[in-house]
Amino acid sequence: MAARHHLILHFDGGSRGNPGPGYGSYVLMADGREQRRRRLDFGPHRTNNEAEYEALLAGLQDTLAWLAEQRADPAQASLEVRGDSQLVIRQLQGAWRCREPRMAVLCSRAQALLQRFGRRTLRLVPREKTMEVLGH
Repeated sequence: MAARHHLILHFDGGSRGNPGPGYGSYVLMADGREQRRRRLDFGPHRTNNEAEYEALLAGLQDTLAWLAEQRADPAQASLEVRGDSQLVIRQLQGAWRCREPRMAVLCSRAQALLQRFGRRTLRLVPREKTMEVLGH
């Protein structure tokens, strides 16, 4: 069955200090066109890894909202998630364990959202690609 939409979600997060004020951003591309671009602030006490997950979670939720606006079924969509966070990508792929309980919670939330898409791919990209796409 062919996917109705081909989606690419590129995400990134970090903190000023580790921990420190957390931030993140993502870009949603649908069928080759940019649909959403968001910059987020997560509050005063986040680690880099927490901010990476929070940016991804926000992007996944917004992707589902965009599909709802299009009256499209996520189960018919193909989603490619791109990020430079080896920890987030490898944990979501199941290659690395979530050793810290708070990371396990964030990972579980992301996996639950990813399960809503018909096809999903997680792709680790070089930091330079993230800087090119998101500007940081």
